[in-house]
Amino acid sequence: MTRPGAGPARILLADDHTLVRRGVRLILDSEPDLTVVAEAADGAEAVARARGLDIDLAVLDIAMPRQTGLQAARELARIRPGLRILMLTMYDNEQYFFEALRAGASGYVLKSVADLDLVEACRAALRDEPFIYPGAETTLVRTYLDRARSGGPLPERPITEREEEILKLVAEGHSSKEIGDLLVISPKTVERHRANLLQKLGLRDRLELTRYAIRVGLIEP
Repeated sequence: MTRPGAGPARILLADDHTLVRRGVRLILDSEPDLTVVAEAADGAEAVARARGLDIDLAVLDIAMPRQTGLQAARELARIRPGLRILMLTMYDNEQYFFEALRAGASGYVLKSVADLDLVEACRAALRDEPFIYPGAETTLVRTYLDRARSGGPLPERPITEREEEILKLVAEGHSSKEIGDLLVISPKTVERHRANLLQKLGLRDRLELTRYAIRVGLIEP
């Protein structure tokens, strides 16, 4: 939450599109209680910037290269547990709405209505309140949050965090060797994870994995 007498809340903004960052920054910087103090073009850069900055809120796009906003949110929740996190996306995707909550985010804002919802969502996050975008099933979301806060069991993720990393890189067109180099694992391990992904998701090949990654918002079409 904004500290009394400490000025506007300090925001880190991460999106791989310069024009989107510029537009979002204009929206936020026009508010007296909000200011963007740092920008990042992908999830890995966002995590690196957050390590060395005094920030109150991270606004993360979900579909970014190298590391998605969801992956960055999980890491930020581990290394900066007091940091508020808000997801920004072009996808009205219920699965990734819940994944955002699971990753530690306070809310989920659609880019198509960012000019209407973003400021309210930022203020809600800074008050440590969930922001539920219009159209979401309010009762379902609040039930989910109540279960999470009470330590109750949450729905299983369809794939592991490691499998999600590999799925994203496969869909971006990287070879098994390139993925192994990026994640510091062997190409054989990459192939094993890829085979597990195909089996778990009921898919047949790289093309279907890529379509799935686009559908769930890991990469943009």
